[in-house]
Amino acid sequence: MQEGNRSGVIQRLLENESAFRQFIRRRVPDEVIADDILQQSLTRAVERSHSLKNEQSVLAWFYQILRHTVADYYRAHGAEARRNEALLRELTISGNHQEPPLDELQATACTCLHGLLPSLHENYAELIKRIDLDGESPAQVAKELKISRNNLTVRLHRARHSLRASLEDACGVCSRHGCLNCTCG
Repeated sequence: MQEGNRSGVIQRLLENESAFRQFIRRRVPDEVIADDILQQSLTRAVERSHSLKNEQSVLAWFYQILRHTVADYYRAHGAEARRNEALLRELTISGNHQEPPLDELQATACTCLHGLLPSLHENYAELIKRIDLDGESPAQVAKELKISRNNLTVRLHRARHSLRASLEDACGVCSRHGCLNCTCG
């Protein structure tokens, strides 16, 4: 496709942005996710504009891209939900889904922990801070995050695992023994 035609296609897509957004919102209830899907679709359209044979069919062509992007989102979302459920089943069977008492966690917290929190994924750091350090109720945190308690349990397990790995990297042997006598601070 010629560069002049490509800019015409892009202009036409931008002119119809509101209709595209409504199309996605009927299929995806979360506005933020809908915006992400629209952005991904526009990026795909720009990348693949060379494959458009007839500029007259640009809208039908783009709606096809939108449908595929929405389907990709639900496919990925379903896979994540299945992974979370499998991990939760594994944790439940092994008994590792139980949360230790807050006073037990605070007694064993390494002084390096607070310095390492910012290096974790933002969501992981937030969960550890809110639940493990500040003592917020997991049920309340799950409610505020609009996720199931099971999903929170899985995320918290992953957050703790990530923190444990960071502590082992930073502190070495000290962290493997519960950091009761932390000498690395």
